[in-house]
Amino acid sequence: MDLLHSLILGSGDRHLVVLHGFLGMGDNWKTHAKRWESQGWCVHLLDQRNHGRSFWSNDFGYSFLASDLKNYLDYHKIEKCTLLGHSMGGKTAMNFSSQYPEYITQLIVADIAPKEYNSHHQQILNGLASLDFSELKSRSSVDLALATHVKEQSVRQFLLKNLYWEEKGKLGLRINIKVLKEVGSLIGEGLASHYIFNGPTLFLRGILSGYILDEDLLALKHHFPNYALVDIEKAGHWLHAENPTAFLKAIEEWWV
Repeated sequence: MDLLHSLILGSGDRHLVVLHGFLGMGDNWKTHAKRWESQGWCVHLLDQRNHGRSFWSNDFGYSFLASDLKNYLDYHKIEKCTLLGHSMGGKTAMNFSSQYPEYITQLIVADIAPKEYNSHHQQILNGLASLDFSELKSRSSVDLALATHVKEQSVRQFLLKNLYWEEKGKLGLRINIKVLKEVGSLIGEGLASHYIFNGPTLFLRGILSGYILDEDLLALKHHFPNYALVDIEKAGHWLHAENPTAFLKAIEEWWV
């Protein structure tokens, strides 16, 4: 059985499991995790399959991602946890909590709804797939090559966190771009209509994002009858990075 890589901060039996978004990794959440560790949480920053330092597989989709999480919790003998997921990680968290509610004390979903989304990452994925690391020997040269596909510098900086030295003088990507560039429709997949989680659920919405619309609230209520929604001002889809103060305040005033 392949086990997800994680960074664990803290100890004890008050477990908080964090799932990153598409093309991200657990390390993206380290600053927040240190804060939560100081509050008494044992924080697990997971890398989902084909991301970060976790294993690569040709199999991909939310059934696999949810199964990976179950295997992780069972391996670490975690019977109950608070689960937080952003974007793709939020979709994994919604799928998991609906299938295995007995594991979840409370659920936090950051800027994603249970609906289907059209694929909109293809330009980014094509850019990442086009990188030729036999020619690109520095971070700056990779950034320059990627800029022809991804204009926004902030997005490129996020993507470039996946760069690492495979060996001396040879750069590579931690993400399995060969598989991920083919799974756009799977990433946008909606939650199955019969998936319902009755436990306490917090949805966080970036006001500038557009990922969760007012018209989606009926779907939130259907799948998560015991849900609350908090809007995060001055933040788009990366609300935890764009307005961390409001993001943390919303969570910490809600959870138990």
